[in-house]
Amino acid sequence: MLKKINSLVTTLRYVTRMVTLLALSVALSGVLVGCDDDEIVAKLEKALYGKKSEKPEPAQLLMAGLEGSFGSTIGPDGALYVAESTVGRISRIDLKTGEVSTFASGLPPSTIGGVFDVAFLGQTAFALVTLVGPDVEGSDVVGLYRIDGPDSATVVADIGAFAIANPPNTDFFVPTGVQYSIQTYHGAFLVTDGHHNRVLHVTPDGEITEFRTFSNIVPTGLAVWGKKIYMAQAGPTPHLPEDGKVVSFSHNSSTVTTVASGARLVVDVEFNRGQTLFALSQGIWDGEMEGSPAEPNTGSLVRVNHDGTFTIVADGLDRPTSLEFVKNNAYVVTLGGEVWVINNVQGPPFGI
Repeated sequence: MLKKINSLVTTLRYVTRMVTLLALSVALSGVLVGCDDDEIVAKLEKALYGKKSEKPEPAQLLMAGLEGSFGSTIGPDGALYVAESTVGRISRIDLKTGEVSTFASGLPPSTIGGVFDVAFLGQTAFALVTLVGPDVEGSDVVGLYRIDGPDSATVVADIGAFAIANPPNTDFFVPTGVQYSIQTYHGAFLVTDGHHNRVLHVTPDGEITEFRTFSNIVPTGLAVWGKKIYMAQAGPTPHLPEDGKVVSFSHNSSTVTTVASGARLVVDVEFNRGQTLFALSQGIWDGEMEGSPAEPNTGSLVRVNHDGTFTIVADGLDRPTSLEFVKNNAYVVTLGGEVWVINNVQGPPFGI
C-alpha cells in the first residue's frame, strides 16, 4: 500500500510540474512568439526561478606558474591534471585549494612540443607526447606514454613511427605529425593529429590504426558521448570564424555532421550538465606562422546552441588550450601557465 501511495505522489508531482509549465507557457504566449528554442527555455526558467537560464560568474584565477600548459583531464580522484610541455611534466591541481603538486616528471620536454595531453584509463595515466622526434631535431619517441610512477614512464605506442610509415593525403612538413589531444574511447584512446588532419585509434598495448581522416581542417580537442565522437576543429590558417567548428561522427558511419560553427581557432570541446556542449575558442590568430597561437586575451568559452551557432559565455581569455567541467564549474587552462575557473556556467535546471 505504501509503495502505491509513493508512486501516486510521484505521479502527482510530475503532473503538477507539467501543468505549471503549461500554464506558464500560456501566460507567456504573447512574449514567446518569435523566440527560438533557447530563448523560450530562458524565459520559462526566468519565470520559474526568477533568474536567467545562464549567468556565469566572472572568470577567476585559480593558479598560475605552469610551464607550457596544454591538455588537461579530471582524474579519478577529482583533481585537475595538466600537461606541461616545455618541462616534460604533469601537474596535479586540487580544485578545492588550488594546491599544485607534481604527478609525473621525466617525460620528453620540448620548446615546440613535449607533453601535450593526459588521460586516465581506469586508475592509470597516459601522456601524449609530440614534436620531440628527429624530424624536429629531437631524439625522443613521439607517441603514447604510460605513467608508471612519479618519475618513470613507458612508451606503449610509437605514433611517430606509424605516421612516417603511413603518411596522410593532405600536405604536411612534419613527418611524425602534431598530435594535439587524447580521449579515452571504449577501453582505448582516440588521438587527434592537427597537422596530418586525422584521428587515430590507439590501444593500451600499442596497436595504432586510422580512425577517421579529414581534409585540411586542423582537428583539435575531443569529447565522447556514448558511441558518438565530438571534435573541435581550428580550421586552416588564418583560422576564420566560419572554419572554427564542432563536428560529430561515429565509428560505423562515414557521415561527419557540423554541430556548430562560427568561433575562431576552436581548440577543445566538452560536455557539461544536461548534455550541454561547450567549446573553447583560442581567439584571433596572431598570423606569425602555421601552428602559432592566438593573440593574447582574445579567447572565449562558448556554448553550442541547437541552431548550430555559438553563444559566448566568457571572453577575454588569454590563449586558452583546454577545458574541463566539474559541478557546473568550467576550468580553463591557458598557454601562459594559468588555470581559470568560471563558476555556475549553467543556470536552472542544470545549475541548481
